Amino acid sequence: MEIPKGSVGIAGVQTGVYSISTPGGWQLIGRTPLELFLKDEDPPSLLQSGDVVRFQPITSEEYWEYKEGSD
Repeated sequence: MEIPKGSVGIAGVQTGVYSISTPGGWQLIGRTPLELFLKDEDPPSLLQSGDVVRFQPITSEEYWEYKEGSD
């Protein structure tokens, strides 16, 4: 199963965000519109190990506004 980039998944006590589209098996609970991996940036990952992330619900309209702004 191909998981779209930006998908948020949980497995046990861990939460992960798929920064690129890839096969996966975690339980998916949402998706972020933000680009988390930018290969030409230094560092290329928006998030670093140990970062604390708080997820907030947004509407589908807000999702597409953020998505268009991050492309």
